[in-house]
Amino acid sequence: QVQLVESGGGLVQAGGSLRLSCAASGRTFSSYGWFRQAPGKEREFVAAITWSGGSTNYADSVKGRFTISRDNAKNTVYLQMNSLKFEDTAVYYCAASVIAVITTTPRTYRYWGQGTQVTVSS
Repeated sequence: QVQLVESGGGLVQAGGSLRLSCAASGRTFSSYGWFRQAPGKEREFVAAITWSGGSTNYADSVKGRFTISRDNAKNTVYLQMNSLKFEDTAVYYCAASVIAVITTTPRTYRYWGQGTQVTVSS
């Protein structure tokens, strides 16, 4: 079965760091994205990466603070989050697509993980 499993979420203080992991299995994907959804808000784009070329894209709100990367040997994508802010609090989702292009629209990603909670305290 196709499966994306996120891990690494938790409670951190503002200014702290956290690294999320997304382990993929079941099939080959061409691109990955990280999205987040805060209570009462729509799911928003955070970062994306192509599997082969490693091209990346970031939301303006996280640019310079977050870094997306991948380990092709482990079939895992990471999201390193530094200088965390209270407004970063959300459920973070890993998404994957068979299309080798990075997009910011959730509906373009067919495969999704269950999400991991990130809570940043002030």
